[in-house]
Amino acid sequence: MDKVFWAVIKTARPQRWVRNLSLFAALTFSGQLFDPVLFWRVAAAAAIFSLVSSTVYFFNDLIDAPLDRKHPFKMKRPIASGALQAPIAVFLTTIGLFISLVLAIKLSYFFFLACLVYFVLQAAYSLKLKHVEIIDLLVIATGFILRAYSGALVIDGHISVWFLLCVITVSMLLAVGKRRAELTLLSEKAIEVRATLGGYPEHLLDIWVGMFGTMTILSYVLFTFQQQFDEPSYRLIPLLLILPRALTVQKWLMITIPVVIYGVMRYLQLIYKKGQGEVPERVLLTDAPLLISVVMWGFLSVVVLYVIG
Repeated sequence: MDKVFWAVIKTARPQRWVRNLSLFAALTFSGQLFDPVLFWRVAAAAAIFSLVSSTVYFFNDLIDAPLDRKHPFKMKRPIASGALQAPIAVFLTTIGLFISLVLAIKLSYFFFLACLVYFVLQAAYSLKLKHVEIIDLLVIATGFILRAYSGALVIDGHISVWFLLCVITVSMLLAVGKRRAELTLLSEKAIEVRATLGGYPEHLLDIWVGMFGTMTILSYVLFTFQQQFDEPSYRLIPLLLILPRALTVQKWLMITIPVVIYGVMRYLQLIYKKGQGEVPERVLLTDAPLLISVVMWGFLSVVVLYVIG
């Protein structure tokens, strides 16, 4: 029984729930992060989205079991290895989807639609779209975009156009980086395990990685330039009142730009130097410099938005 329990947990991939922290983006940049009602509303949405995403992983592993057995790492997944029987996985997929959608519609009708679209899109990816070149990358990126939008839907908030562009470009970077890492990791078995990799020559993926890496940095820079603030009061840091207006209003978020540049460069270094990137959150949680840069970006953003601004 213990083996089945841990097989279920492993298939649910709780380490990937870190992706759902992106639901807090709209809340954070709207200046309402410390509103207890909205905070717990978004936290509930993140928990529900985590359940939806776990049902997707069960469904995906059921469909991909034959191919996973040929993969050097995925062959150890519970369904592929036989540690978790298919009927149990089917039951958990069904009940997990039902519970998550019921909870989602109680929170917000539009959030319910976002969760439903996410599951349908990811199911289509597992069944067919992962075998269609370029479309497979767009579907992966769309999953990240839906997360960010879901956080805005549950608080009826607004997402800046420039921030949305940041989400789109970084999502495409993660998707392309995932394929580049797979190509390096699987080498000769790449096409056998994932047929679409045959349509992605290394130099083409390199161009795309560079393109979306550059777009991510530029879109974030434009976002920091365009982020709107109320007239700063500096109640917590009154000494800043002596600074000229040219150095204060709508300028402080720019201090996060070097951190973002470092984070993108470090991520690309890990893709090319260490062959990582197939699972973005694994890279984030296991690479100390990258994790520190993300934490520093979050800390500085909160300071700028809630202490200085």
